[in-house]
Amino acid sequence: MNQASPIRYRKPGWFTQHIFNKAVSLLTRAGVSVWGSRVLEVAGRNSGDPRRVPVNLLSLDDNQYLVSARGTGQWVRNVRAAGGQLDLLLGRTRQHWVATELTDDEKPPVLRAYLRRWRAEVGVFFEGVSADSSDDELRAAGPNHPVFLLRPAS
Repeated sequence: MNQASPIRYRKPGWFTQHIFNKAVSLLTRAGVSVWGSRVLEVAGRNSGDPRRVPVNLLSLDDNQYLVSARGTGQWVRNVRAAGGQLDLLLGRTRQHWVATELTDDEKPPVLRAYLRRWRAEVGVFFEGVSADSSDDELRAAGPNHPVFLLRPAS
Protein backbone atom coordinates (compact mmCIF):
# COMPACT_ATOMS: atom_id res chain seq x y z
CA MET A 1 0.00 0.00 0.00
CA ASN A 2 1.55 3.26 -1.07
CA GLN A 3 0.76 5.82 1.59
CA ALA A 4 0.66 9.58 1.24
CA SER A 5 3.27 10.10 3.94
CA PRO A 6 5.67 12.99 4.19
CA ILE A 7 8.88 12.53 2.28
CA ARG A 8 11.44 12.60 5.04
CA TYR A 9 14.88 11.15 4.71
CA ARG A 10 18.11 11.41 6.69
CA LYS A 11 20.96 10.82 4.30
CA PRO A 12 23.80 8.69 5.68
CA GLY A 13 27.04 10.43 6.54
CA TRP A 14 30.27 9.89 4.67
CA PHE A 15 31.52 7.14 7.01
CA THR A 16 28.25 5.20 6.84
CA GLN A 17 27.94 5.57 3.08
CA HIS A 18 31.55 4.89 2.10
CA ILE A 19 32.87 2.59 4.83
CA PHE A 20 30.17 0.96 6.98
CA ASN A 21 27.58 0.20 4.27
CA LYS A 22 30.26 -1.08 1.89
CA ALA A 23 31.76 -3.32 4.59
CA VAL A 24 28.34 -4.74 5.53
CA SER A 25 27.50 -5.25 1.83
CA LEU A 26 30.76 -7.07 1.19
CA LEU A 27 30.30 -9.34 4.20
CA THR A 28 26.66 -10.02 3.32
CA ARG A 29 27.50 -10.81 -0.30
CA ALA A 30 30.18 -13.16 1.04
CA GLY A 31 27.46 -14.97 2.99
CA VAL A 32 28.08 -13.43 6.43
CA SER A 33 24.94 -11.83 7.85
CA VAL A 34 25.74 -8.95 10.20
CA TRP A 35 22.85 -8.81 12.73
CA GLY A 36 20.33 -9.98 10.12
CA SER A 37 21.76 -7.99 7.22
CA ARG A 38 20.85 -8.69 3.63
CA VAL A 39 21.58 -6.87 0.41
CA LEU A 40 18.36 -5.52 -1.06
CA GLU A 41 18.28 -5.55 -4.85
CA VAL A 42 15.50 -3.69 -6.61
CA ALA A 43 15.09 -2.19 -10.06
CA GLY A 44 15.85 1.53 -10.20
CA ARG A 45 12.65 3.44 -10.82
CA ASN A 46 14.18 5.56 -13.61
CA SER A 47 16.89 3.39 -15.14
CA GLY A 48 15.49 -0.06 -14.45
CA ASP A 49 19.03 -1.09 -13.52
CA PRO A 50 19.47 -3.18 -10.36
CA ARG A 51 20.17 -1.08 -7.26
CA ARG A 52 21.73 -2.66 -4.18
CA VAL A 53 21.77 -1.46 -0.58
CA PRO A 54 22.36 -3.24 2.74
CA VAL A 55 19.24 -3.58 4.90
CA ASN A 56 18.29 -5.22 8.19
CA LEU A 57 15.78 -8.04 7.75
CA LEU A 58 13.47 -8.26 10.77
CA SER A 59 11.81 -11.57 11.64
CA LEU A 60 8.73 -11.17 13.83
CA ASP A 61 5.94 -13.68 14.45
CA ASP A 62 6.91 -15.85 11.46
CA ASN A 63 6.90 -12.80 9.17
CA GLN A 64 9.74 -10.89 7.52
CA TYR A 65 9.87 -7.09 7.43
CA LEU A 66 11.99 -4.29 6.04
CA VAL A 67 11.98 -1.00 7.95
CA SER A 68 13.46 2.23 6.66
CA ALA A 69 14.88 3.87 9.76
CA ARG A 70 16.12 6.85 7.76
CA GLY A 71 12.76 7.58 6.12
CA THR A 72 11.67 7.67 2.50
CA GLY A 73 14.99 7.02 0.81
CA GLN A 74 15.88 5.79 -2.65
CA TRP A 75 15.37 2.10 -1.87
CA VAL A 76 11.87 2.82 -0.52
CA ARG A 77 10.96 4.77 -3.64
CA ASN A 78 12.36 2.02 -5.86
CA VAL A 79 10.44 -0.71 -4.03
CA ARG A 80 7.23 1.28 -4.38
CA ALA A 81 7.87 1.89 -8.09
CA ALA A 82 8.67 -1.81 -8.65
CA GLY A 83 5.28 -2.82 -7.27
CA GLY A 84 6.97 -4.37 -4.26
CA GLN A 85 9.09 -6.80 -6.31
CA LEU A 86 12.55 -7.18 -4.77
CA ASP A 87 15.32 -9.64 -4.05
CA LEU A 88 17.28 -10.14 -0.85
CA LEU A 89 20.80 -11.49 -1.20
CA LEU A 90 22.93 -13.32 1.32
CA GLY A 91 26.05 -14.79 -0.22
CA ARG A 92 24.99 -16.72 -3.31
CA THR A 93 21.43 -17.09 -2.04
CA ARG A 94 18.84 -14.92 -3.74
CA GLN A 95 15.31 -14.78 -2.37
CA HIS A 96 12.51 -13.21 -4.42
CA TRP A 97 9.95 -11.27 -2.38
CA VAL A 98 6.86 -9.14 -2.80
CA ALA A 99 6.74 -6.24 -0.33
CA THR A 100 3.48 -4.76 0.94
CA GLU A 101 3.70 -1.45 2.75
CA LEU A 102 2.06 -1.33 6.16
CA THR A 103 -0.30 1.42 7.25
CA ASP A 104 0.77 3.60 10.16
CA ASP A 105 -1.75 1.79 12.41
CA GLU A 106 -0.07 -1.55 11.62
CA LYS A 107 3.47 -0.36 12.37
CA PRO A 108 3.77 -0.15 16.20
CA PRO A 109 4.62 -3.81 16.96
CA VAL A 110 7.07 -3.94 14.04
CA LEU A 111 8.76 -0.66 14.96
CA ARG A 112 8.99 -1.79 18.60
CA ALA A 113 10.69 -5.06 17.61
CA TYR A 114 12.97 -3.24 15.17
CA LEU A 115 14.04 -0.72 17.81
CA ARG A 116 14.56 -3.49 20.35
CA ARG A 117 16.83 -5.34 17.91
CA TRP A 118 18.79 -2.45 16.35
CA ARG A 119 18.42 0.41 18.87
CA ALA A 120 22.16 1.17 18.96
CA GLU A 121 22.36 1.37 15.17
CA VAL A 122 19.13 3.22 14.32
CA GLY A 123 17.76 4.80 17.50
CA VAL A 124 19.01 8.28 16.57
CA PHE A 125 16.66 8.33 13.55
CA PHE A 126 13.57 7.81 15.73
CA GLU A 127 13.90 11.11 17.62
CA GLY A 128 13.13 10.00 21.16
CA VAL A 129 10.87 7.07 20.26
CA SER A 130 12.12 3.75 21.61
CA ALA A 131 11.05 0.15 22.00
CA ASP A 132 9.51 1.18 25.33
CA SER A 133 7.35 3.92 23.79
CA SER A 134 3.58 3.61 23.77
CA ASP A 135 1.70 2.39 20.70
CA ASP A 136 0.46 5.96 20.19
CA GLU A 137 4.03 7.31 20.17
CA LEU A 138 5.14 4.61 17.73
CA ARG A 139 2.08 5.26 15.56
CA ALA A 140 2.94 8.98 15.49
CA ALA A 141 6.48 8.13 14.33
CA GLY A 142 5.10 5.78 11.66
CA PRO A 143 4.80 8.26 8.76
CA ASN A 144 8.55 8.89 8.96
CA HIS A 145 9.50 5.21 8.78
CA PRO A 146 8.17 3.10 5.90
CA VAL A 147 7.67 -0.57 6.83
CA PHE A 148 7.20 -3.43 4.37
CA LEU A 149 5.86 -6.92 5.03
CA LEU A 150 7.60 -9.45 2.79
CA ARG A 151 5.99 -12.48 1.21
CA PRO A 152 7.80 -15.00 -1.00
CA ALA A 153 7.21 -14.23 -4.67
CA SER A 154 5.37 -16.98 -6.50
